[in-house]
Amino acid sequence: MEFHLCRDRFCFMGNSYAGQLKTTRFEEVLHNSIEASLRSNNLVPRPIFSQLYLEAEQQLSSLEAGSRADNEEEEEEEEEEGSESSSPPVSYQMKPPPEGCCTTDGFCQAGKDLRLVSISNEHIEVPAGFLLVGAKSPNLPDHLLVCAVDKRFLPDDNGRNALLGFSGNCVGCGKKGFCYFTEFSNHINLKLTTQPKKQKHLKYYLVRNAQGALTKGSVICWKGAEFRGRQSSSSTCSSTLFQLPESSGLSGSTSSEPLPAANLSAPAGTQQTAAAIDHIPSTAAFSSAVYNGKESPKQQLVKNNLSAQTRPSVLGTLTNSGPPKKRHKGWSPESPSSTETWNLQLNLQAPNRIKNDGGSLSSLPHSALVGPASSPMVGSGEPVSVPDNLLKICKAKPVIFKGHGNFPYLCGNINDVIVSPLLYTCYRNSQSLSRAYEQYGASTIQPISEEMQLLLTVYYLVQLASDQVPLIEDLEQIFMRSWRESHLSEIRQYQQAIPQTFPQVPSQIAPVTSAQLPWLAGLAASSCNDSVHIIECSYSLAEGLSEMFKLLIEGKLIKTNYVVIICASRNRAIDSCIVITGKYQARVLSESMLTPSDYQKEVNYQLVTGKVETLGSFFSTLCPEGDIDLLLEKFYQENQGHISSSLSASVNKPTSLNGTGTAACTSYEIERHQIRPFQLAVAQKLLSHICSIADSSTQNLDLGSFEKIDFLICVPPSEVTYQQTLFHLWHSGILLELGLEKEHLTKQRVEQYVMKLDAEAQIKFKVFLQNSMQNPHTLFVLIHDHAHWDLMSAMHSLYPQTELSTGLVDRLLNCREVKEAPNIVTLHVTSFPYALQTQHTHISPYNEIHWPSSYSNGVDLYHENKKYFGLSEFIESTLSGHSIPLLRYDSSFEAMVMALGKRFPRLHSAVIRTFVLIQHYSAAMMAVCGLSQMKNYTSVETLEITQNLINSSRQCPSGHGLMVVLRIPCTPLAAVAYERLYNVRERLALEDNFEIILGNPNSGITIGKHFVEQLKAWQKIEDVDWRPQTYLELEGLPCILIFTGMDPQGESLPRSLRYCDLRLINSSSLVRTTLEQELGLAAYFVSSEIHTEKAVVNDVLESDPEKLSSTDNEDEEVATEGSTSEKRSPMKRERSRSHDSASSSLSSKASITAFCSESSPPLIAAGDTAKSSHQVISNSAEETTNNYERQKQKVDKGAQTTISKHLPPVTEQLDTKQNIKSAQISITSSSSSPFSSSSSSSAPTHNSFILQTSQCSMTKASKQPPIVFLPKLVYDIITSTDSSGLPKSSSLLPYHSVMWASSFRPLMSKMMTCTEQSLYYRQWTVPKPIHMDYNNRNEGRMDTFHPRRLLLSGPPQVCNKNKIGKTGAYLQFLSILSRMLIRLTEVDVYDEEEININIKEESDQYYHQPGDMWPDLETFKKMPFDYTIHDPKYEDASLICSKLQTINSEERSMSRRQEDMYTRRQTTRMRLSKYAAYNTYHHCEQCHQYMGFNPRYQLYESTLHAFAFSYSMLGEEIQLHFIIPKSKEHHFVFSQPGRQLESMRLPLVTDKSEDYIKSPTFTPTTGRHEHGLFNLYHAMDGASHLHVLVVKEYEMAIYKKYWPNHIMLVLPSIFNSAGVGAAHFLIKELSYHNLELERNRQEELGIKPQDIWPFIVISDDSCVMWNSVEFDCSGDRKSDYMWTERNVSLKQILQHIEATPNVTHYALIGMRKWSSKTNSAEIKEPFSCCHVHDFIMLNVDLTQNVQYNQNRFTCDDVDFNLRVHSAGLLICRFSHFSVMKKQIAVGGQRSFHIKSKIAVCYVSSRPHSLNISSSGLTFSGLLLYLCDSFVVASFLKKFHFLKGATLCVICQDRNSLRQTVVRLELEDEWQFRLRDEFQTANAKEDRPLFFLTGRHI
Repeated sequence: MEFHLCRDRFCFMGNSYAGQLKTTRFEEVLHNSIEASLRSNNLVPRPIFSQLYLEAEQQLSSLEAGSRADNEEEEEEEEEEGSESSSPPVSYQMKPPPEGCCTTDGFCQAGKDLRLVSISNEHIEVPAGFLLVGAKSPNLPDHLLVCAVDKRFLPDDNGRNALLGFSGNCVGCGKKGFCYFTEFSNHINLKLTTQPKKQKHLKYYLVRNAQGALTKGSVICWKGAEFRGRQSSSSTCSSTLFQLPESSGLSGSTSSEPLPAANLSAPAGTQQTAAAIDHIPSTAAFSSAVYNGKESPKQQLVKNNLSAQTRPSVLGTLTNSGPPKKRHKGWSPESPSSTETWNLQLNLQAPNRIKNDGGSLSSLPHSALVGPASSPMVGSGEPVSVPDNLLKICKAKPVIFKGHGNFPYLCGNINDVIVSPLLYTCYRNSQSLSRAYEQYGASTIQPISEEMQLLLTVYYLVQLASDQVPLIEDLEQIFMRSWRESHLSEIRQYQQAIPQTFPQVPSQIAPVTSAQLPWLAGLAASSCNDSVHIIECSYSLAEGLSEMFKLLIEGKLIKTNYVVIICASRNRAIDSCIVITGKYQARVLSESMLTPSDYQKEVNYQLVTGKVETLGSFFSTLCPEGDIDLLLEKFYQENQGHISSSLSASVNKPTSLNGTGTAACTSYEIERHQIRPFQLAVAQKLLSHICSIADSSTQNLDLGSFEKIDFLICVPPSEVTYQQTLFHLWHSGILLELGLEKEHLTKQRVEQYVMKLDAEAQIKFKVFLQNSMQNPHTLFVLIHDHAHWDLMSAMHSLYPQTELSTGLVDRLLNCREVKEAPNIVTLHVTSFPYALQTQHTHISPYNEIHWPSSYSNGVDLYHENKKYFGLSEFIESTLSGHSIPLLRYDSSFEAMVMALGKRFPRLHSAVIRTFVLIQHYSAAMMAVCGLSQMKNYTSVETLEITQNLINSSRQCPSGHGLMVVLRIPCTPLAAVAYERLYNVRERLALEDNFEIILGNPNSGITIGKHFVEQLKAWQKIEDVDWRPQTYLELEGLPCILIFTGMDPQGESLPRSLRYCDLRLINSSSLVRTTLEQELGLAAYFVSSEIHTEKAVVNDVLESDPEKLSSTDNEDEEVATEGSTSEKRSPMKRERSRSHDSASSSLSSKASITAFCSESSPPLIAAGDTAKSSHQVISNSAEETTNNYERQKQKVDKGAQTTISKHLPPVTEQLDTKQNIKSAQISITSSSSSPFSSSSSSSAPTHNSFILQTSQCSMTKASKQPPIVFLPKLVYDIITSTDSSGLPKSSSLLPYHSVMWASSFRPLMSKMMTCTEQSLYYRQWTVPKPIHMDYNNRNEGRMDTFHPRRLLLSGPPQVCNKNKIGKTGAYLQFLSILSRMLIRLTEVDVYDEEEININIKEESDQYYHQPGDMWPDLETFKKMPFDYTIHDPKYEDASLICSKLQTINSEERSMSRRQEDMYTRRQTTRMRLSKYAAYNTYHHCEQCHQYMGFNPRYQLYESTLHAFAFSYSMLGEEIQLHFIIPKSKEHHFVFSQPGRQLESMRLPLVTDKSEDYIKSPTFTPTTGRHEHGLFNLYHAMDGASHLHVLVVKEYEMAIYKKYWPNHIMLVLPSIFNSAGVGAAHFLIKELSYHNLELERNRQEELGIKPQDIWPFIVISDDSCVMWNSVEFDCSGDRKSDYMWTERNVSLKQILQHIEATPNVTHYALIGMRKWSSKTNSAEIKEPFSCCHVHDFIMLNVDLTQNVQYNQNRFTCDDVDFNLRVHSAGLLICRFSHFSVMKKQIAVGGQRSFHIKSKIAVCYVSSRPHSLNISSSGLTFSGLLLYLCDSFVVASFLKKFHFLKGATLCVICQDRNSLRQTVVRLELEDEWQFRLRDEFQTANAKEDRPLFFLTGRHI
């Protein structure tokens, strides 16, 4: 290998003219230095004199120093670059245009058109000394703007002698005298984002053609502007400008302008167009570049013809707002052009090639047209001529990757080369530190140098194998690691010290200089056996390219795959490019640049034009007996009828067997629809996320407002997927469960809920939107299944003509109506969510739901009897230690494809691969049918597939067989394959043996009548017109499914799938989603149940007897045992050397000498041997046996624990020679069950083989994952891992319409969870403009997430007939969501029968009629009071006796069993009515203002008011606090000065209003700030009312947070530990005090005190609904009557009670507690005098002297009722009204249960009390608890006690205890002992109580 090295040249300053100081030069340098200082972050400007002298020295050290002007020009450009090198570019701020001027691109500010295409025929006056030139605007890349410029300020023919500055005129408006180019650029509306420079924007001279039209001429050669002074001038190599001839014209141009062609007199080989973009020099100066002692012949060719050429820009000019020149290290990727780097990946929708039969246009990637803002390939220097017949000679189109620096123009036969900017973009991005690394300081840590980038690229290319293709992702990670390692010390220092500034730490690795680079690159390439060739150039890349083309033509690069061309000049920058010359690599890379549309067009073009006929002719020559079709026809004629009957015998056999009663195969089981445990877990996670959205403070989803669920499932436009979704939906029963359909469901009705995203989708979607708007109380769930399909933006469709549905998802699901509808939730469902996880995604990371893991720390979480077998498990099967690799490649197939690719370079590889595979399948079918010579023209793998397919149906009594999926993405090729294989099958009379199905996504399934009848018989279908519509319905059918379409669209495959042939997938489209969804076709759930009967009897292969270690060992341990990561050995195992079946350690090298089982005739002679050039088949069983033994030993050494126990000594069981002779018995290979135990290693007997020959192949296939065949390239990517152990495919670009945000990104980790992967992609990927999320950005704000959009991701699960996967999960989610909504509209209310009913006296006397609305006061006074408690919540309380009751507790019947008293109380579920009370989770538009969401009132607008009153019983003043919102202040009276709270307003008794509730409502509560039912808006039916929450002091803040618009009464802190009795006590006392205040206040207004409304309502916080009984009475009251109970508003009940006649005479008014067990007798009397609970109206005026017991925690209402009654006051219960109480599990008062062994008698000691007569009653005990002064000795002596009765006296201290004993004269009748005195144990801050017990004497 030769290395071309540059010698170092030195020149001393001395008196060199270039070193002298010129005034003009000095001023220019000074100006630039000041400008650089202003721009730079560095405070130290670049020294001026160093620029003037030292740079001149450097220029003089170049080749044979040129003229003084040359050096000055080079210095000028160096100074321009150097002035900005120390700082990042500063965005240029244009001067704002004058008001009212024109700002349209292409027009001047005066509004005149300047575009060349518009004014080319107009007369333009050009002043003397001026020239017309074309300026390029970044906003008009396809146009030139005409300008008149003083030629003195333009360069000469050699690019020299241009004066500094500018002088120009506007040719539009005629304005003259522009002295600054900045001013002129503003006038012509260039709208630049960088500093205006004439060198950058004045591009072309404009000349007149023969017709007088102004056209684009030569490029203005700004010396150094783009070439940086690389080419030195030569007096012998100059040329002059050339005016285009009149007859110029060029066809096939993509520019919007007509392009002049080459001179007609020029040689055809030198016709030229721009292979790169933008600037093209008018001349090119060559020096005598030396190539091994002689000048390049291509240079001579270019020299001779250059002057006769022009260099038009073929593809137009792109904007130049990208990164600065290469030495601007600080350029930020966040600059405008950094977001346009979507040409980064090899798999880009790249090349949009220009088809031109004239061959005059180069092929450029599509990204060059719409990619980065700056041109990645700037043509410069002398053009390079591409040789003629390059493709024909080299058998491949070289792919040229532009690297660093300038790239020359290509001319000539440029159709035979491809130029790509991908490597340039990679280099550029890798030099831009991303935001993640800016923390380390750009001034201290610089990006990786260009020299190091190129050297690392060479290292990378050297290590690539001959069958590997370079990946941009690999290079990016190499650059990343290199940068981090070289700056590790700086990073660590920064992270540890974090100083403001710290000194430069020298790098651990010495930087590579430009002089060292060629030598180091050559050294690296010296060990690769010429795989990488280095070419060094002295002056420009043109030399190296010419040399490379010369070597290609001469055949000297046959072994070379990569040519690296380096031009290392004296300055710091380099030029480079890399040429892919390897035939395989060049083909793959060139084809990867085709868009999917162009790919199909190219293939279709080759098929239509007949270019593939040469390939067919070649195959015909391979057959020894001539054309294969003739051989087929001959075979058909010779064997017509014979083979048909023999092969179809087994197919027809099941019918006769079944008819005669013989048992058929029972393995065909139709599994019922059932929900799997992990499906339920996913559904519950979805529901949890929905609830989180509803619970958030944003109120984006009001679940409480929805009454039902509706949904629409969107699926890709695949007919099979559509029918499959309908099938799942039908059998799930979800439509009936949601109440959307009736029982008699029709298919037409089901179709209303599934939408296929095709041309008719918009109609169905419009109906969906209309339904959502018309039903606001229905929650609509929009399910986007297979959501990664079609993420194309509706505005950026690349191929709308071919894909009608492209962008439909964006148009429908992202429409404004869906986004804004409050009742639509969108659920995206996919197995590949990566494209929906970008920086611009609509989906919040908190709204992502990932499929749960089945195992956690080795524990099975879901106890599932099926285990998932996906991508990771497939990869694991390729590791050493596994018996059979499930991922394989076919080396024979790949070798033949590669050979044919070299022979037919113009054919697309997809065409070649398809025709080779068709040939292999055809030959395999022929070989199985007896044409044994054809086995030499197929591969072992294809022969195995075909043999097992054909034999499978004969091994089952019912004819069940296997499915083979043949994936052919290209639809035209799939049609060719189908037609060919169908014809071969017919000629071989196999039409009844297996079916061939063309699976086109745009059409349904078509199969033969014979197979339809079979399926109907297996599935017991009686419908005459039935046809299979999904692939799942093909279960058990032996068939080849040719699965076409560019991408799978969610089609599920049946369990009988055995082989998944993916050898034809597009291996050049290397994105993660594409690869994983192709492999997802084979994803499988395998049964984890252990079948013990298979432990001793091995299965029989469908294979021949000699394939003892064949790849057909499908019964090996490959599925569940030992394959899951939780059960694997912790040792890292190596991957097998190869997993193609010909070379694997478990692959077969046996002869394929027998293909039939016992039931089939011997179709192939046993002695036939293989003679093909790629022979992998041996010809004897002895060799097979030896191979088997050798392989067995080899495997046993590596994995004894896994495989040895599964390989029975087969050769000892059978006579191999006899087996070969008979060729009728298939011998078992290693075939023990994957669930067998180690004790089952005994070899099976010969009889066991005979018994197992009829085992159903489908049964075995359904218990194991399918075998997958991949292209070698894909196999290598899938099975290789990165440094973290993650499969290499995971580091690929996730999706074709996204791009990496930065090359500086960390690697993904193997330990990443799904959530962490999502966060990784959200940080490091951005959508391209073609992506539908591209415009969803808001500069880092979080509101770009749609609040009602969720993403469900899970592994692909296509082999799931019973919906094991995501479909079943989201249908289950709909089910539980519906139940939850119903549950949200339902509550559990207490439903308990009243207790102590038998104690109530049965009387025939009724005081009121059942239909009476109000009680009669006089009549009511006659009603006796019922002392007995009937409320079930007091079931454990003591019985209160009266004179009406028999006091015998033993006779008290228990309504519930003893043990039931301590269990959960009885409840029932009730649907909430529109009059229900709600907790804080309820949100609706009607009650927003009520809840405090009125925009007029802020949440914090409430005030705290103190309210004090004295109460003698407490002995101190009570101070309460009110929290009063602004919106509720009208209910209170405030003093005018100071705004002190005076009272709460009370209405008058005589007030009447339909919209007002007179009684203030008080609700004491604790611990229920979220769950308390305080929202009474709907219960009050919108009526105005006063509601006060009574809370404890420590809970004030939390209640205020949840209920900001509620009035709160805060109890004093001393009541923090008090019970409900204290709250009731304070409520009553406060209300009475307020009543007095209001009476005084209103008395001044002339209102009588008795006219003030005295009632308040005290309600529990769990009262949810209220009911009213309506009677239908006829006749007198004793006659029969009907009654109904319905829900009514609380407003109606309260207003009814408030309207009671003489209502102020009642002290307490209440209502019945609701129970479904209420009978007519209980409500026949409409009013009762008894205990009232839970919801009462209290007359605080009448009960002034009756208080609640503030010390009670329970039964305080019973106590108060008894006190009120004993005071002679009336207690009335409206029995026609009832209240429902909700069961609330949190907060409230906890009751404790005691066994009710005793009965109590209530007697009040107060004077004038109403008490029962105690005469005749004997008591067994006396409890004196803090008794007051009304209890005296004479009062106690009225009662009689049993002898030995118990006394308990409780007082607050010991002194009071003794005083009480003395005062009550207890020692007269009671006996005490000193030891019977006790003291409670209390906390220090609490006072103890003292007990004294005694016995009655």
